[in-house]
Amino acid sequence: MKLLFKENIFEKNTPSCHASTLAKTDDGFVAAWFGGTEEGKDDVRIYVSVRINNKWEKPLCVSLDDGLPHWNPVLFNNGNELLLFYKSGKTIASWMTFITKSKDYGRTWTLPERLCNDDIGGRGPVKNKPIYLSNGWLVAPASTEIGQWKCFVDISKDRGKTWTKGNIVPSPDEKTNLIQPSIWEDSSGLHMLMRSNRQRIFRSNSKDNGLTWCKAYPINIPNNNSGLDLVKIKSDMLVLACNPVEAGRSPLSLLASYDKGLTFKHELTLEDGEGEFSYPSVIAEGNRVYGVYTYKRTLIRFFCVESQALPKI
Repeated sequence: MKLLFKENIFEKNTPSCHASTLAKTDDGFVAAWFGGTEEGKDDVRIYVSVRINNKWEKPLCVSLDDGLPHWNPVLFNNGNELLLFYKSGKTIASWMTFITKSKDYGRTWTLPERLCNDDIGGRGPVKNKPIYLSNGWLVAPASTEIGQWKCFVDISKDRGKTWTKGNIVPSPDEKTNLIQPSIWEDSSGLHMLMRSNRQRIFRSNSKDNGLTWCKAYPINIPNNNSGLDLVKIKSDMLVLACNPVEAGRSPLSLLASYDKGLTFKHELTLEDGEGEFSYPSVIAEGNRVYGVYTYKRTLIRFFCVESQALPKI
């Protein structure tokens, strides 16, 4: 795997920023993140920037001025429009999910609306992108942090207009907290990898398109209780972005699986050194993987790598 480039989306926007997300459009790329004085403060808002002709435009605030902290935006290209989900609330347990939409490649956005009226604690994607399943359902990786952290998927059978909450992923015990899943589908079903408080990435599998899940189990990749993301590219190859350590948020690395997620091997180190390099978000096009991540809580970085295990298209 070869790194083609890394670049900052902006040089100065807000004192602190985190939890970036990325989508590709016919016009370029769109990134979003939350920024303000500090995570959880009332001035934290959701910002968006559009990359056209290899240049990022000035960040635009797209979330409501509701006096509450905003969190964890998730971008998704839904064909004829971009969807942007984000959380609002003083505490994570009281999160409500909002959605705003763009039909002009991220330049302008609709007034944010509640995703689900019965939502307390968070519905829809909590950190990572939804995916369309082979049966046509749109499935969003979700979790809540009310007491024990729990994962599930939100399911839409009408391209994102309405959502139904799937069953909770069974935890192996009461001490294991699991949040912020990333999902993929292959010939054996739907799968997720999850952040945990047990120093390992956990996995669960579903044979009914996310309605029910097997008991979560650890895999042999360290986890520092920080966000991860993965994307499937051609031939069922998976590319996983994470901090493959038990503590700290450095290094930030890319790992690859060629056996449907049974094993992963290190491919590339994106950042290595003192400081925080975390919360990656990755998407793919052909044999290229594009991503964004937090750089020392002051910048958002954008990168592109090329998989040399696949033919160029």
